[in-house]
Amino acid sequence: MNIPANNPNLKSWVEVPANSDFPIQNLPFGIIQTNGDSPRVASRIGDFAIDLKALFVLGYFDNMPFSREDFDTDSLNAMMMKGKEGTRKLRNRLSKLFSTEHDDLQKNEHHVSQVLVAMSEVTMLLPIQSRDYTDFYSSEQHAFNVGCLFRDPDNALLPNWKHIPVGYHGRASSIIESGVAIHRPKGQKKPPTADVPVFGQSNLLDFELETVFFTYQGKPLGDSISTKEADDYIFGMALFNDWSARDIQGWEYVPLGPFLGKSFASCVSPWIVTIDALEPFRIPGPKQDNPKILPYLEYEGEKHIDIKLDVIIQPENGEENIVGQSNYKYMYWNMNQQLAHHSVNGCNINCGDAMGSGTISGPEKGMYGSMLEISWKGTKPFKMSDGTERKFINDGDTVIMRGFSEKDGVRIGFGEVSTKVLPAK
Repeated sequence: MNIPANNPNLKSWVEVPANSDFPIQNLPFGIIQTNGDSPRVASRIGDFAIDLKALFVLGYFDNMPFSREDFDTDSLNAMMMKGKEGTRKLRNRLSKLFSTEHDDLQKNEHHVSQVLVAMSEVTMLLPIQSRDYTDFYSSEQHAFNVGCLFRDPDNALLPNWKHIPVGYHGRASSIIESGVAIHRPKGQKKPPTADVPVFGQSNLLDFELETVFFTYQGKPLGDSISTKEADDYIFGMALFNDWSARDIQGWEYVPLGPFLGKSFASCVSPWIVTIDALEPFRIPGPKQDNPKILPYLEYEGEKHIDIKLDVIIQPENGEENIVGQSNYKYMYWNMNQQLAHHSVNGCNINCGDAMGSGTISGPEKGMYGSMLEISWKGTKPFKMSDGTERKFINDGDTVIMRGFSEKDGVRIGFGEVSTKVLPAK
């Protein structure tokens, strides 16, 4: 697939620091606010936000299928309604404007000063308004680990796991942007030694290292999206911390699945990296022939992606501690399969729908994506650099997730998603 903006040889006239997540080959999308001005759509290059509303007003998006209202707004949804073709044209136009090969913008310093905003002056907002959120359970090692912890290691995966991308409907209203602190949740728990449940704060608060993808407008109710069509309906990805209160969840989830143990908060990184920008990092997925998957889940080509992922705990006023290093390539089910399965019953997919990957764990210790696995249900505490230990997350801890792909000298990153835990109210 030839996407001009992905050319690894492109250079920008904007200075981009070495090892930046945001070279000219990335050009993600997000929502910025500065000095009390109204929120607006932006992209990013290096340490600068690119004000797309300003670019539109100055005439740099002439002959493109966008209006001012698509950028003068507090979410990416209106822009995303132009579909894959529209956002691809937009990213390619941005690539031209900021490439050393074109000087239309560069030669006009007055325009540059209106378009480029230092990230130090920017507040990032929630990028997409999601009416619906689905969380999948698609990392085989994570599902195996959880099966070992709660069931029988010889039968760790449930019988359906390799036949369907297991998922559940989550709570879209509590998806929040990076930097927003959360309070420790409360609910019913049933301690192992108790005969009846008790009410109180969660003592087993956990992160889940995930990614999330967001959709363009899908097909009408009753129609489905095939694995072949799925690429046209997937806009981009972000990092996703899908918080989990293990003690609340453990009491409530049988028979209908997660509820209060999950619905209190899910945190998303502010820049949405387009699937177009991630195309160069596609890799083959695992063989899915034991058991053989059903035809509607079969796909062609390389649909998995190599994305390095770190999860970090930073105590209050303390150092960062990397507690897990995983990779999105360890997924069993890919996004195309997840979307095809989600819609195969005729469920309609809307613009901005959020689809969580599920916890991403690699095959070895040190690659696990939750404290449940890292501390092996609290039996093997993680030793922190300050001498303390963590079985789960303490009040005052900040959990940070970072991720990037790298190949042929080009690094496409997501920045980070960061959330501090405050005491229960």
